[in-house]
Parts: sequence; structure tokens; C-alpha cells
Amino acid sequence: MKTKPLKILTLIRWKNLLMITMAQLLIKYALLEPLGVNTSLNSFEFSMLILASICIAAAGYIINDIYDVETDTINKPDKVVINTAITEKLGFNLFVLLNCIGVAIGFFVSYQIDNNALFSLFVIISALLYVYASYLKRLLLIGNIVIALLVATSILIVGIFELLPGITVHNQNVQLAVFKIIFFYAFFAFIITLIREIVKDMEDVSGDSLTGMHTLPILFGLKRTAYIATGLTWFTVIGLLHYLETKLYKNMYASGYFLLFIIGPLIYVSIQLLGPKSNQMFSHVSQVLKLILAFGMLSLLLYKFILLK
Repeated sequence: MKTKPLKILTLIRWKNLLMITMAQLLIKYALLEPLGVNTSLNSFEFSMLILASICIAAAGYIINDIYDVETDTINKPDKVVINTAITEKLGFNLFVLLNCIGVAIGFFVSYQIDNNALFSLFVIISALLYVYASYLKRLLLIGNIVIALLVATSILIVGIFELLPGITVHNQNVQLAVFKIIFFYAFFAFIITLIREIVKDMEDVSGDSLTGMHTLPILFGLKRTAYIATGLTWFTVIGLLHYLETKLYKNMYASGYFLLFIIGPLIYVSIQLLGPKSNQMFSHVSQVLKLILAFGMLSLLLYKFILLK
């Protein structure tokens, strides 16, 4: 089999890696820098944090595809990369290499801020991605929750490295207040990713049922799973409306942005999920949820106008 190098970009989900990069850059330069809070990383160290994050995430995508060859051959045969464009051996070698690079860079960044204990985060994330691909994804909801937690961690890790090491008696109130904003965005990423993972399971139910998976749609059926996904969607809508009422109501532009680009599309998703079930609909909803996550992260650009007004 002839290796197709460009397919490596597909294998590592380069668009998703760009999303991680964008989210981390926005937290640093659209939230932390304008607010003038005490941060721990200079520009080079922060770029290394981003590089460590995307290396480990890319490794996770590779090992997931290696373990998913049989399922993907049934669900989406035209998108299978392992053993069609790239050998499994090369894929596994890339997985090991990227993990080693990501963990090594994570150690470097932790050492630079004199907090070696934070290095363990990269080891834990790397190990979880492997265990997810090889075992956890087959378990009811556990795999979905693990992936959602890892996406949330890619956002939260900026606050952990930038804010927590710099907390003092004098600035702890400000540092923790800003960390709460980052936590809000991490939780938003968690819940949107969880909904999306459930929707993707609904789309992949045919292949998953033939390969021993125990996902929500396999155990409860598409209709009940759609109700669960809809319930989570409305939980998110209500939470965001409460956030608008308590935090953003004084800023017309921020409120309008959240209503138009996040809350409105989430209501649209809930309507779609309760309609006729088809793989085309599930794929469409999955893409809409990805856009909602992107627009959610882009809302960080509004905070310098909201908080400094």
C-alpha cells in the first residue's frame, strides 16, 4: 500500500486541532491580556502549551481511528484512512511520536513556571485517550463523557497554567473570578461536546451495533436517545439564558450575539432532533453543534467590552 502523506492531516483532524488552537488563543489574548490579570506564561511558553495540547489531541485521534477501522468501514467507508492511505504501523508510530512530543513539551512548560506537578495533566490526558479508544468508548455514556471532559480540559488547562500559579493573597479574588469565566467556557464545551458525541453515536448506530458497542442508541433506541440529547440541549439553553440574565443583560451586543449565534441554533438543534431520524439529519446536527462550539469560543472577543465597560 502506498502511503498518502496528505491523508495524515485528515487522520489528525486538522480542523479540530485548529479549533483547540483558536480557543486557547482567545482565552489568552481576548480574555486574560485585555483584563491585565497576573499570568504565568510568556508568548513562547504559551505557544508551547498550545503545541503540547494539539500533539496529544492529534495522537488521540490517530489511536481512535486505529481501533475504529472495523466500525468506520461500515459507517463511513469513504473516510477510512488507516489501512487505505496510511498503514496501521505508521499510524501507531505517529501516535507514539506525537504523544512523546506532547508530554515532553508539557514537562518543559511545567518546569518553566516552577510547577512540575502540572506535568501530570499531560500524562493523564494521554493515557485517557488511549484507554478511551481501546476500551471506554464501548461503554454506555462513559466514552462520551470522557471525550467531553478532555475537550473541556483543553480550555481549562489555559486557566490552570496561566492563572493558578500566579495567585497571591492580594490578587486571589480577581484571579479566581477570571478563572470562573474560563470554567464557564470549559463547561459549555463539555456539554456541547457531550450532545455532539451522542448525536454521532446515533449516526453510527449501524456499524457500532455490529462491533460490540454499548452506546445510548443501541441500548435505548434512536427515539429515546433523541429525547436525552434534546433534554441536554434545553438544559444548555436554560443555563445560557440564566447567564445572559445575570451577567450580560446590560450589554446589548453581547446578549444579541449569544441569542443569535448560540441559543437560537441550539433551539434549532432541539427541533431537528425531535423530527424524522436519518443519518443525513444526524450529520447536519453534528456540524451545527460544532459551529455552535466555535461561535461560543469566539464570544470571548466580547469580554473586554463587557468587563471593562
